[in-house]
Amino acid sequence: MANPIKCVAVIGAGVSGVAAAAHLKSAGLEVTVFERTGKSGGVWVFDTRVAPEPAYPSLVPSIAETAYYEDLLAEHGVSGHASNGERENSEDVKILHAPPGPCYELLSNNVPTGLMKTTLNSWPPGTEQIVRHNVLAEYIQDTAAKTGVEEVTQYNTKVERVEKRGGCWYVQTSTLDADTLEKKTRDWEFDAVIVATGHYHAPKVPDIPGLKDWKRAWPSRIQHSKRYRSARGFEGKSVLLIGGSTSSFDIAKELDGIAKTIYQSTRGGEFDHPISMLPPSVKRVPEIKSFDLEQHSRPILDSEAIPCTITLVNGQVLRDIDRVIICTGYHCAFPFLSPYHRDSTPASEADETALVTDGTQMHNLHKDIFYIPDPTLAFIGVPYHIATFSLFDFQAIAVAAVFSGKANTPSEEDMRAEYLRKLGEKGPGRAFHSLRGKDAEYVDELLAWINPGIVAAGGRAVEGHTEEWKAQYELLVEKFKDLLEKKPLLSPVEKDIVDIKAEVREPVQAH
Repeated sequence: MANPIKCVAVIGAGVSGVAAAAHLKSAGLEVTVFERTGKSGGVWVFDTRVAPEPAYPSLVPSIAETAYYEDLLAEHGVSGHASNGERENSEDVKILHAPPGPCYELLSNNVPTGLMKTTLNSWPPGTEQIVRHNVLAEYIQDTAAKTGVEEVTQYNTKVERVEKRGGCWYVQTSTLDADTLEKKTRDWEFDAVIVATGHYHAPKVPDIPGLKDWKRAWPSRIQHSKRYRSARGFEGKSVLLIGGSTSSFDIAKELDGIAKTIYQSTRGGEFDHPISMLPPSVKRVPEIKSFDLEQHSRPILDSEAIPCTITLVNGQVLRDIDRVIICTGYHCAFPFLSPYHRDSTPASEADETALVTDGTQMHNLHKDIFYIPDPTLAFIGVPYHIATFSLFDFQAIAVAAVFSGKANTPSEEDMRAEYLRKLGEKGPGRAFHSLRGKDAEYVDELLAWINPGIVAAGGRAVEGHTEEWKAQYELLVEKFKDLLEKKPLLSPVEKDIVDIKAEVREPVQAH
C-alpha cells in the first residue's frame, strides 16, 4: 500500500463483516462497521416482514435492489413515483431503508457447522451439525460481542455512496431513527473500505415473455423467493418453481406433502442441483417459453387456479397453476459503488476498472478480494460453493494482514496477470467465483502469501484448516459426488432440455 492504513470502513455486519472488523481490530486498526438493519447476523436474521417485490423483469444491477414492483409499493402506501418526502412519511420507511433478507422460518445451513466455525469463536457445546437460522445468527452476534465489533458498529445505518477522492475514501451514510423515522446523513473519511454485504440483496427476475403480464394480473400469486417465509398458504396448491439451485430445492422440500403439485422448471444450467436431490413427488420440467395470457371476464377466487397456461420450450403446456415462485437468484450489485458499475456491458467485455457489469460476477479482484486498480478497496464473501464462515474468516485474516502492513499485495501488473490467467481458465460469469471442492487449496494459497510477512513482523504464522476439518470436508464432497452418480446420465426431462438446446435457434431466457 502506498500510504499507511489507519482507519477502515466495513460495510455489512454478517459473518463476513464481523470477521473482517474483528481481525482488523486485532491488528490495531481503527474500524467502523455500517449495518443498515438493527442487528448483526446478515442473511441468517429472520424477519417476518418481507422486502418489496422487485421489478418485473429485474432492471440493471446497479438499481436492481431498489427498483420495486410498483403495485406492491402502492399496497404499502408508497407510490413508485413518490418524492423523497413522500417516502420518508411512509410507515414502511424502515423496510425501504433496510429491506428484510431472504431468511425463511425453517431455513437451516446446508454445510455442517463443523466446517463453518471461525478462528474467532467456538460453537456452543452440543451444537448440532445442521441447525436453524437463529443458531447461526446468534453465533455471529456472539462473535461480534466477544471481539468488540458490536461496539464499533453503526446500526440502522445505510451506506449511500462510496467514492475515492485523492488518497481518501469518502463514505456517505444515512441513519434511521427507529422511533421518529427521521434520517440523518453523515460523511465519513477512511483510508480503506471493505465491502461485506453478501450475495442476497438484488433479486434477479428473468425476462420471460408474459411473466410481467401475469404479475400485473395476479400480483399476489407471483413472487420472488426472497419473499418466501413459510409453506402457509400453499396447502393444496399447484406451484411452479423457476430455477434449479438451492432456494428452489429448499422450497420444494418444504412444500412437499403440503402443495398439491410442485413443478420445478430449469434450463439445465451448470449449477442446477441433481434431480436426485428433489423429493420424488416434484416434477422437473424444461425451461419456460412463455406465460400465456388469455382473456378472462371475472376476478378469480383464492380457491381457483390462474386461468391461463404456461408453455415450455419443448411444447409442453402447464395448466391450473396457483402460484409461481421465482428462484433465479440474485445480481452481484453494489448500489453505493455505482461509478464502478457498467450496467450495459456484457461480462466478457468488462474493462480494467469495472467491478460489476451484467451482475453475474465481480471483475478485477485479486484472489476475489482486492480491487486490482486500488487494493484499499476490498471484498469479503465473494466466492460461491464454499464453507462460508470458515473461508470468509481466512479472507478477513488476509485483508487484516495487508491493511496492517504485515503483507503486501503484488504489483498491479502481477495481480492483473494472475486475474487474466484465472479468467482464461474459468471464463466470465458466475462460474468465475466457484470454489467447489477447493476451499482448503484457496486458503493455503492465501496463507502462503501472507505468512512470510506476518512472521517477519514478529508474529506467528496463521495455520490453515485442521486435519479434522479437511476430513469432514472430504466426506461432504464425497456425499455430493454420490448424489451426482446416483442421477441417471439423462433423465427424460433433462434429455428434452439437451435436445431443445441443440434445436433452438433463438436465445432462450436464463433462469
